[in-house]
Amino acid sequence: MNQAVKHILIVEDEPKLAKLEADYLQHAGFQTHCLNEGTTVVSWIKENPVDLVLLDLMVPGKDGLEICRDIRSFSQVPIIMITARIEEIDRLLGLEMGADDYICKPFSPREMVARVKAVLRRQQPVAAETDTAKQILKLDPQRFSVQYNNHEIELTVVEFQLLNVLYQHPGRIFSREQLMDRIYPDQRIVSDRTIDSHIKKLRKKLTDLIPEEEIIHSVYGAGYRYDLQAIDP
Repeated sequence: MNQAVKHILIVEDEPKLAKLEADYLQHAGFQTHCLNEGTTVVSWIKENPVDLVLLDLMVPGKDGLEICRDIRSFSQVPIIMITARIEEIDRLLGLEMGADDYICKPFSPREMVARVKAVLRRQQPVAAETDTAKQILKLDPQRFSVQYNNHEIELTVVEFQLLNVLYQHPGRIFSREQLMDRIYPDQRIVSDRTIDSHIKKLRKKLTDLIPEEEIIHSVYGAGYRYDLQAIDP
């Protein structure tokens, strides 16, 4: 196998969906292998090198959360959970589960490919990512401003705090509630729409600063994340 080609394991018991995922990933340059039963996943991974696992939450034989925990007992391979159960999202994002990201059904196959690429990109050495981030944006907490390539924009206090929280944790998804807790530590009553409104204004300013890139990404049903290059050009 060509070592430059990333190998994706698809764990999905719906044949049509598994084939759709495999087709799109192969078209994007990945190798794929499909399993449709949960009890075989761990033993297969132990015997085969894999770069990322697309793991459906509801596969027969063994629950996806249990599979995720079992994999984490011996491997740090990236795992993207796929679920139609919205109530499981908080558990999927919990550190104890060990999942790196999740996708809600129904989803766009192109979004799935973009998520796979983004998670794999985040597996690069942390130091290299940090150096890149420092070259891209410079946050000035004294002036509540952001600099990029000798250009600068000023933000409101709340906008700067929002950006700073997301910027310090690239790729991590923050719910609206988590952002409110960080931005308003006095626990004042603030609606979800208030956060959405601040994010909308912040995005517009960042687009003026870096028109060619999307910096803050909405994650449907979950919140927001900072990822300067979440989708390849």
